[in-house]
Amino acid sequence: MPPLRIGFDARYAGDHFPGIGRYITALLPALSAICRPHRLLVLVNADQSLPPLTTETVEYAMVRSGPFALSQQLEMPLLARRLRLDLLHSPYIVKPYLLPCPSIVTIYDVLPLRYPQTLSPRGRRFYRLSLRLAAQSARKLITTSTVSRDDLAFHLRMPRQQIAVTPLAAAPAFAPQPVDAITDIRMRYALPRHYVLYVGSNKPHKNIDRLVRAWERVIPDLPAAFADTTLVVAGKFDRRYPLPAAIAAERGLSNRVKVLTNVAEADLPALYAGALLFVFPSSYEGFGLPPLEAMACGTPVVCAYAGSLPEVVDEAALTVDPHSMHEIAEGILRVLRSPDLRLLLRQRGLRRAALFSWQATAQATLAVYEQAVGD
Repeated sequence: MPPLRIGFDARYAGDHFPGIGRYITALLPALSAICRPHRLLVLVNADQSLPPLTTETVEYAMVRSGPFALSQQLEMPLLARRLRLDLLHSPYIVKPYLLPCPSIVTIYDVLPLRYPQTLSPRGRRFYRLSLRLAAQSARKLITTSTVSRDDLAFHLRMPRQQIAVTPLAAAPAFAPQPVDAITDIRMRYALPRHYVLYVGSNKPHKNIDRLVRAWERVIPDLPAAFADTTLVVAGKFDRRYPLPAAIAAERGLSNRVKVLTNVAEADLPALYAGALLFVFPSSYEGFGLPPLEAMACGTPVVCAYAGSLPEVVDEAALTVDPHSMHEIAEGILRVLRSPDLRLLLRQRGLRRAALFSWQATAQATLAVYEQAVGD
């Protein structure tokens, strides 16, 4: 195959979609390191900053239109022609639809179809239209788990072979942390010596209400050595849904539930590593990166047996029914009561997390590019 000129639309890397931003900023450096002999043309807006890329294989191209501007439907085809692109990769369903070259789109999950209450009626109509247009205009789809692939194939009525699975990975910074780093995090965030950790949003499928109620059941039965343990809930929270602090206050648990908002990305590894265990009772995930990050940091994981989570954690985590407060509580207590189980989950988690890497994701993504152009 002759060298390709591959466009990558990085305009979505920003605060509006932090998950997509993390995908972009982790995938691009890995792609730029392996894409030779191909050329990677990174499309950005003027106010963006991206991580360092391998400059021998990368060019930057400035786009005036934002990723949600109607004007991109005119600007992007003209830019693709001027840059002589052989392919454009869009990491979100809102994309340019009429291009002079084949396109790839990454679709992470079908959450708005599973949980339509997360969007307004107008938002649901916009999502369904954008999803359909993205699938129809792309030569290949990329998603992050076989569960998401099967969901997309069902809802879009398309062959599974047209959807490639490229799993995500924890960034290299997610690793067991030195005692000094953990101590520093505890001091800066005023964390207790013993805590159970959740990292994520407060959207309905994340199950924070059930988690707090399960924690209420856990407190009286905590083993003596961990009787002072606090539940730490960290993330960026949407005010459209019940806030974790309000849920805890309603249950009279404000002194046993600590809420952290907007934790810096650089602080997450030590936050994970300092926890007795990580709990993630989400009832639906297209991939589920937080449990993988926790395992990479050597923290035992209790997570839901739902969505793609079993596919990610395999036998390296204790899995529970996300709809059962009893199972969530019993899972937490089982791990806290058993040093042997904590050690086993720590060892299995580190081995499992090591099987995922952004280098492997980049290689799988590049293979999709080459197949799409070759078809």
